[in-house]
Amino acid sequence: MDETNAVNEQPVSEPKEGWLNEKRMEVLVAIFLGITALLMAWATWIGSLHGGNQATNYTKSNNLSAEGNAAYNAASQLLLQDMLVWNSILDYQFDAEIAEMDGRTEEAELIGAKIQKLMYDNCSEEMLDAIIWSADQEDFVSPFEKEGFIESYYTDAAALLDESQTLLEQGQQDNANGDRYGLVTVVFSVVLFLLGIMGIFKNLPNRRLLLVISVVLLAAGTVFMLTIPMPTGFDLFSYFGS
Repeated sequence: MDETNAVNEQPVSEPKEGWLNEKRMEVLVAIFLGITALLMAWATWIGSLHGGNQATNYTKSNNLSAEGNAAYNAASQLLLQDMLVWNSILDYQFDAEIAEMDGRTEEAELIGAKIQKLMYDNCSEEMLDAIIWSADQEDFVSPFEKEGFIESYYTDAAALLDESQTLLEQGQQDNANGDRYGLVTVVFSVVLFLLGIMGIFKNLPNRRLLLVISVVLLAAGTVFMLTIPMPTGFDLFSYFGS
């Protein structure tokens, strides 16, 4: 009888919790909460920098687009003016040839002087070069038929519009990158939520499962964040300089 009571009075052993016991679980949760909070703050900050670059690039793009359109209109007006000058030159040349044929040499020379004055007072160097080029051709051709001459009027406008388009595309890329960082902050928010509610679960295996899911999401969000380009011109040390 005494032996039976001695056996019954032996303490029942607690089930082993393994390496990841409750105390270590609490430490890991605290560590991952801190890491997630820091990464979330970083992602939020970098996302806001992308948003700032987006706004800056869009503003610059709009300004350059306005300048490019103004330069395009000015080039069109200059082209029209040069065409009108060329038509006047043709009229004077026709009158000079008629005067020369009629023997009115002095009048022909006077008209020739008018042509020279008209050319050098109203034509740009590019237009003068094109006129000289047309005079050197065997057949009569307009100076506006010179290869690339008309396009040269719009060189500045094209450069401004190209730069505007480049900045617009950069702004669109900044917008996309900012949206990606926004997605990263959502993932980190989910991690913080899972780590935060872990304490309400009394069952250790359930808490371990939530911790594993949280760590996987944290790792996935961090890897995805590292694949997103940093903002253009970003330099962390510049924020600590003078």
